Amino acid sequence: MIWHPYTIQLDSDPPLKIVSAKGEFLYDENGKEYIDAISSWWVSIHGHNHPKLVEAVKKQLDSLDHVLLAGFTHPPALELAHELLEFTDWNFRKVVYSDNGSTALEIMLKIALQYFRNQGREKKKVFINFSYSYHGDTIGAMSVGGDSVFNRVFQSLLFQTKNFPSPACHDCPVSKSPHSCAEDCLDELEAYLSAHSEEVVGVVMEPLIAGAGGMLFHKPSVLTKLREITERHDVLLLLDEVFTGFGRTGANFAYQKAGIRPDMVALAKGLTAGILPLAVTLVREEIYKEFLSSEPMKAFYHGHTMTGYPPGCASALASLRIYKEENRLADVKQLESYLEEGWAKLRAEFPDKIKNTRVLGSVGVGELFTGKVQPGYVNPFSREFRRICQEKGVILRPLGNVIYITPPYNISKSSLDKVFQAIREGLAAYKIQD
Repeated sequence: MIWHPYTIQLDSDPPLKIVSAKGEFLYDENGKEYIDAISSWWVSIHGHNHPKLVEAVKKQLDSLDHVLLAGFTHPPALELAHELLEFTDWNFRKVVYSDNGSTALEIMLKIALQYFRNQGREKKKVFINFSYSYHGDTIGAMSVGGDSVFNRVFQSLLFQTKNFPSPACHDCPVSKSPHSCAEDCLDELEAYLSAHSEEVVGVVMEPLIAGAGGMLFHKPSVLTKLREITERHDVLLLLDEVFTGFGRTGANFAYQKAGIRPDMVALAKGLTAGILPLAVTLVREEIYKEFLSSEPMKAFYHGHTMTGYPPGCASALASLRIYKEENRLADVKQLESYLEEGWAKLRAEFPDKIKNTRVLGSVGVGELFTGKVQPGYVNPFSREFRRICQEKGVILRPLGNVIYITPPYNISKSSLDKVFQAIREGLAAYKIQD
């Protein structure tokens, strides 16, 4: 009955039926317990069914379920907008509500293009993106993503962009050392902007970690230099923090680690900690001013039925309060230490099977040596690895040959030890095809 996402339809494993959840645990129909080591696609930053989150949604439903946001407003939407702008140090002026990361990204692209159109600068129509990026599955989001299995079949539908190699410090695209380079991976992009900046709207980037493209890490200094380049050439810096936002990298937002202020930011996932769908796009004052007009054609014509719906806003407010009150950044710091320790042990135990282990904040990654098999999302061992871990009561979903852990920030040390033991058994079963 259900067409499951990212699933080969013939000869795929039957879906695991989950009936309840609490903390870092999921429970199937037979009562078996599983550790959710990927926080259910990176959303459950407080663990599942946090009582304060559940209470906030129930309370909101007692008073207001939904009202459209076109021509109306309501307390949770107003309060959340204020809290988000304050939480981001008032670097932004407006909050645009939507439903998920893809739509938050689409909104960011449309605002960016219209920002220049409202100024009469119609030559600006090109977006710059990166080779291993992923920004969602809607048409605009796919257009600014890198070439991948996610969007390859839809190329004829996508608008044209200018693509550059993703900065990945563990596998530098220009063969430099991350300890001694001068962010040389951006030289080609800077040269392009020097010649074509009058045509470029903005640069779209996942800051510090390119997630679904392989958990590629880059230094904060790369982001700092990119901000300098875009400002010098009058090009917008558009950051997709759907994955990295709300503490994932060890800071509230990844861009803060680079000490910069982007022009717009897309947020989702950790925004509500997975309890309800909601996303936002944060917009700077300078951009909003170009829409502050009585001219009809300078208005931004975009909306969704559930834009800023009250229960979603209430859940986000509760999540943000929990994030602060329970000091999730301290949890992430402790988790980072545990992840470094765990991956170091695996690297020492399986030096011939795993490489490029890396940790940032709550994200821990290792890559399988693949031998003759092509690395990437469709690497065949991914399925077998998931099965082995699931049998051991651990939910992991490798990106092909890239094994990653992104658990709830407050996962217990004992649960994390079980996650690494499951990975250990998966690696022991792995055979490289020479």
